[in-house]
Amino acid sequence: MTDEGGLDPAELGAYFALEEVSSLLAHAVEQHLRGEGLTSVQFKVLMQLFEAPGGQLRMTDLADGLVVSRSGLTYQAGLLEKAGLIARAPSPDDDRSTTVSLTAAGRERIFAVLPGHVALVRRLLLDPLPREDLTVLGGLLTRVRDHMRTDPPRSAAPRNRPRK
Repeated sequence: MTDEGGLDPAELGAYFALEEVSSLLAHAVEQHLRGEGLTSVQFKVLMQLFEAPGGQLRMTDLADGLVVSRSGLTYQAGLLEKAGLIARAPSPDDDRSTTVSLTAAGRERIFAVLPGHVALVRRLLLDPLPREDLTVLGGLLTRVRDHMRTDPPRSAAPRNRPRK
């Protein structure tokens, strides 16, 4: 920061480069996923469930991890459930929670969409960088993400877990 409270040229350059890269990548990914009949939030939900132990998570944990509003997630989950890609059920551990599970159709959808998604991300983000730069970039972004999650927005704030 400069003495006046603004950003110096290096800070401003880094901020705007990150903003532009994020916007360009998000736009390209969104266009690809829309061509596959999914929104980026729906794809992220499916991927979170795919990577979760047992292929299921609580709705609140999904919202916290994805940094989306709970109401927005409920809407998107409804669309995914209607399409047969996920199933929702009351949580066995907490009467107030809903558990979301990936269905076989959801898993198949991931396998259908993932190759094009990976190719796009590789072409736009990964291919221009040598491996050592990717390692550095990953470390830097992880550090910033972890710092940001120490004081996250409400949708990303971890919820109190129910006692067993």
